[in-house]
Amino acid sequence: MRYSAFRILKEALSGHKGWTPAWRDPEPQASYDYVIVGGGGHGLATAHYLSKVFGKARIAVLEKGWIGGGNVGRNTTIVRSNYLLPGNEAFYELSMKLWEGLEQDLNYNAMVSQRGIMNLIHTDGQRDAYRRRGNSMILHGSDAELLTAKQVRKEAPFLNFDNARFPIKGALVHRRGGTVRHDAVAWGYARSADQHGVDIIQNCEVTGFRIENGAIKGVETSRGFIGATKVGVSVAGSSGKVMSYADMRLPIESHVLQAFVSEGLKPIIPGVITFGAGHFYVSQSDKGGLVFGGDIDGYNSYAQRGNLPVVEDVCEGGMALMPMIGRARLLRMWGGIMDMSMDGSPIIDKTSVDGLYFNGGWCYGGFKATPASGYVFAHLLAKDVPHETAAAMRFDRFEKGLVIDEKGVGAQPNLH
Repeated sequence: MRYSAFRILKEALSGHKGWTPAWRDPEPQASYDYVIVGGGGHGLATAHYLSKVFGKARIAVLEKGWIGGGNVGRNTTIVRSNYLLPGNEAFYELSMKLWEGLEQDLNYNAMVSQRGIMNLIHTDGQRDAYRRRGNSMILHGSDAELLTAKQVRKEAPFLNFDNARFPIKGALVHRRGGTVRHDAVAWGYARSADQHGVDIIQNCEVTGFRIENGAIKGVETSRGFIGATKVGVSVAGSSGKVMSYADMRLPIESHVLQAFVSEGLKPIIPGVITFGAGHFYVSQSDKGGLVFGGDIDGYNSYAQRGNLPVVEDVCEGGMALMPMIGRARLLRMWGGIMDMSMDGSPIIDKTSVDGLYFNGGWCYGGFKATPASGYVFAHLLAKDVPHETAAAMRFDRFEKGLVIDEKGVGAQPNLH
């Protein structure tokens, strides 16, 4: 079924009796050519592009829970391509372009809103760094604009311009950035993958790999053994646990990242705003709630919930940026499990096991990377060679010293 204005009108006049499920709920087959472990945004996007773009068939996505129950539904919905380093910028610009055509590609309303991102500047040194970042973005085909304090005040007069400790001296603006409805991304990719013949199997936890003579033969699951010629693992914060079934120890740690939503308010924030003197970022949803977040919790965890010290730290950042939100009530909060790599950048590569591939280490950048991650991972699975924009995202970069250290904090996942 294709969605359209005509279809909505037809169903409205016929009592909405013609709608069908967005995707099937099939029983797993005995074997597949491709098995994608992880039914989050990246796994579903991989299945979509593998089937639609690369023309592959006999594909299954295995999800231990339900579609949309992991990090893809537990984030602050921000999409952007305002990166500095060559190993990142070309990749995220590819993702931005895919976001811009996503709704037409999926025939699904993902609520893509390119409302712009404003990164605030608070020191002269930060202005120099952002000028450099903006130039790099433009050279890689993205967009960037450096604003003065007066221009920032005109666009966001509600910010705290009188704070001597954190003076607002300007901003780097990425106009094409914005937000996308996170749940709709999962549902749209799942629906499209299903329409292209992919089996989406929920409540099917992978409990092991069957490896013979150095080659993958399939996966052991809570619903029995499923044979596979190629297996792609894309499970975010569970990467270390799942890859341990193949006796692999990854350069990744799992941490909790909390996100928050306030009560619904009238429109006040035009786009996405980030606090340059601390880790705080905020936007406003179509329902009116302020959606915001900050740093990860500092300890390793597999829990989808956070702790109160980080709540306090995030709210302090918000109050320093715009004290007007002090009277807004916090409506809800949740946590996602972040797969924090040693340099803060992802890994998309083959493993030492023939037919076993890995996609992870996304740190904070997982949601915004969803389309490009799925596209380049599908490219790797289909052609056995890395996509040009992901050529630097290899396992061996840590051994060779070719790290992609975007934040410049070294091998410290807790600081990324």
